[in-house]
Amino acid sequence: MKNRIEVCFSPRDFDLYKEGFEIIVVIDVLRATTAICAGLANGVKAIIPVDSIEKALDYKEQGYLVGAERKGQIVEGFDFGNSPYSFMNTKFIDKEVVLTTTNGTKSIEISKYSGQIVIGSIVNLEALTNWLVKQNKDILCLCSGWQDKFNLEDSICAGAIADILIKSGKFYSDEDSTISAKYLFQQAKTNPFGLLKASSHRRRLKNLNLNKDIRYCLTPNQLKVVPILKDGKLILLNEE
Repeated sequence: MKNRIEVCFSPRDFDLYKEGFEIIVVIDVLRATTAICAGLANGVKAIIPVDSIEKALDYKEQGYLVGAERKGQIVEGFDFGNSPYSFMNTKFIDKEVVLTTTNGTKSIEISKYSGQIVIGSIVNLEALTNWLVKQNKDILCLCSGWQDKFNLEDSICAGAIADILIKSGKFYSDEDSTISAKYLFQQAKTNPFGLLKASSHRRRLKNLNLNKDIRYCLTPNQLKVVPILKDGKLILLNEE
């Protein structure tokens, strides 16, 4: 019997989709889930996602390394945000790092009681889908979007995951959102930078001179990691 793979385009719609899925893939390509993958691939022990500045400040007062981003920029009073390059800093190796972001950590928070959370992005697409194909479980891709709205990059990534899983012969989908995401991916796969050139969040980040981050986030299969949420902390799957 086949399992389901579906796509939810926004956290705002999560309540409409959440029932019956055992694995939730949280996606925030630009940049939270990419930064999480980069950090764990570069020796960070664990990343603790929180959904508010207040919670982040509490951790900061306890001496944790804490990153905070809102609307693409580092929040005042914090040393770093959600750039994947920040999480490659050698001072983070073997440390537990805390992160709060505009969209990605919110998606983790709202979905963490609905299924096993794993982290998806373009940079770990192959590693993630190889693992997902082996799971005999129903899977929902939750796109973090932009402030509860649809965005291109997360939807294309979710479409890639759905397309790969369905082509494995072990999964099916029912939702039009999943069909739409698959078609977006099929349009984008030969030239993701071209299709995403006009995307709203790419323009925001470009205006903040973050082109290096954008290129890193949109380059597929750089990292062979699958971050998973366990006891409130994101760790590498093989460290469970």
